[in-house]
Amino acid sequence: MRHFGHIPSAKRAGLFHREPVEFTAGSPARTLAAALGATLYSPATRPRLADAVRKQAARGVVSMVLCLEDSIGDADVEAGEDNLVREFAELAAGGTDVPLLFIRVREPDQITDLVDRLGETIHLLSGFVLPKFTEHRGRAFLEALVEAERTSGGRLFAMPVLESPELLHLETRVETLAGIASITDKYRDHVLALRLGVTDFCSAYGLRRSPEMTAYDVKVVAHVISDVVNVLGRADGTGFTITGPVWEYFRPGERMFKPQLRRSPFLEGRAEDLRTALIEHDLDGLLREIELDRANGLLGKTCIHPTHVLPVHALSVVSHEEWSDAQDILRPERGGGGVLRSAYTNKMNEVKPHRAWAERILLRAEVFGVAKEDVGFVELLTAGLAG
Repeated sequence: MRHFGHIPSAKRAGLFHREPVEFTAGSPARTLAAALGATLYSPATRPRLADAVRKQAARGVVSMVLCLEDSIGDADVEAGEDNLVREFAELAAGGTDVPLLFIRVREPDQITDLVDRLGETIHLLSGFVLPKFTEHRGRAFLEALVEAERTSGGRLFAMPVLESPELLHLETRVETLAGIASITDKYRDHVLALRLGVTDFCSAYGLRRSPEMTAYDVKVVAHVISDVVNVLGRADGTGFTITGPVWEYFRPGERMFKPQLRRSPFLEGRAEDLRTALIEHDLDGLLREIELDRANGLLGKTCIHPTHVLPVHALSVVSHEEWSDAQDILRPERGGGGVLRSAYTNKMNEVKPHRAWAERILLRAEVFGVAKEDVGFVELLTAGLAG
C-alpha cells in the first residue's frame, strides 16, 4: 500500500518532491497511525462487500471500517456478522492486496467471537473500532482484544471512538478524559488511534451542522475537541493520533452561504471546473474542515462516502515549504536551539518551540509525500481524480 499508489508512477513523479513510502499492515504502529488517512466506513451488511473493498483499494483507500454498530439496525447485527465471515473468505480467496481493515463492534464479546469465526482469514484484519469509549466501558473491550490477539497469533489494534455523553457534558468531562487517558496508556501498544464521534456529540443537544459549517463552528463540539487534544493529543510522548470527525454531506442541496473555496488556486491551476464540482457537492465545507482538523492537531478523517477520500489525502500531503522548514528545524547542528529565517524567507523558525511540529511534519511527509514546489492540492486532486 501507498497513498496515491493508484496514480501511474510517471504522473506521480511529476507531483512529488518525495513520494509517499510503501507500507503494509505489519508496519510500525506509528507509521500506520499517521497513514490511516481517510478511513472509509461501510455497513457490514453490504452485499458483495469484498468487491467493494477491492474497488475502493484500487481508488486509493488505505483504511476501511466495516461497521456492525450505528450504521445498521439492531435486528441486522447477526446478519452483518455472518456477512463479514463470508466476505473475508472471499477477500482471502481473491489473493489481492486490501486496505487496513477494522471491524466496528457493539459489545466486547463480539471481538473474541468474530476472531474465532474468521479463522485463517483473520490475517486480513488490522483491528477493531470500539464505540462510546470510556475507562469503564473500554476496559472490557481492550481485555477482549488482547485475548483475541493471543488466540489468533496476529497483531490486532484498537481504535476507540470518543463519543459518550460523559465526555461531552462539562461536569463529567475532566474525570472522563482522565479515565480514558489512564486506560489507553495501560494498553498503549494496542491503541492505534483515537477517533472522534462528533455526530453523537451533536445528537446530545439536538444539533446538526449544515454543509456550510464545520465542526469547529459548533462551539459545544469545538470545546470538546479542544479538550480531547489537550489531554490525549500531546506531543510529549503521552499522546495519541486523533482523527478528524466525519463529514456527513455528499449530495448537492440549496446553499445558504457563499462558497468558501477561493477561486485563485483553481484559476492558477486551470481547474475552475473542479472548483465548481466541489462546490456543487458541498465539498468546499469539507476542505475547510480538513484544514481546521490539521490546525487543531488532528490527522486523518472518518469518511462515509468515497468522494471524501481524495480531498482528505490531497490536503494531507506536505507542502514543499512545510518540509523545508521542518528539515531546517531538525538539522543536528540546530540541537542547541536558536532562531532562523525560513528558506522561503517569509517566517521565523524557532528551533526548540517548533521541534515537535517539525517531527510531526516529517512523519506525515513519510506516508503522504512532499509535493513539488509548484504543486498544490488542486493538482493533487486533479491527478487523483484522473487516476
